[in-house]
Amino acid sequence: MAAPLSSELKDRYKTNTVTVRRGDTVRIARGDRRRLEGRVARVDRKSYRIFVDGVTRDKADGTTIMIPVHPSKVIITRLNLDDRWRRKALERKGVVEEEAEEVTLPEEKLDEKDADVAERSSETKAGGT
Repeated sequence: MAAPLSSELKDRYKTNTVTVRRGDTVRIARGDRRRLEGRVARVDRKSYRIFVDGVTRDKADGTTIMIPVHPSKVIITRLNLDDRWRRKALERKGVVEEEAEEVTLPEEKLDEKDADVAERSSETKAGGT
């Protein structure tokens, strides 16, 4: 059950959709309760619906029930990244944080073996021609 990400999250995670999980914050984009925002309280995989905190209906007998919402009708505004498997799933989709991309090793920290190999390869290229 996937739902689209908000534009800020799309830019950050470089993907359009992510599976909806309990604890995510979503904004309803369609229906009578449009523009309401809340945390996902429950995910029902059998009926393919999610339940959002604050999206309720009063029954005739006075009890309050949560209204099921289809995941394609919501936009994820905040991800719950407490689960390490979810973070790995984002990595599998090609999602890489900006901080991780900027980390590079400087060339000054080459081992002696690496320097010898580089020197030998340059000698063979120059001597072989």
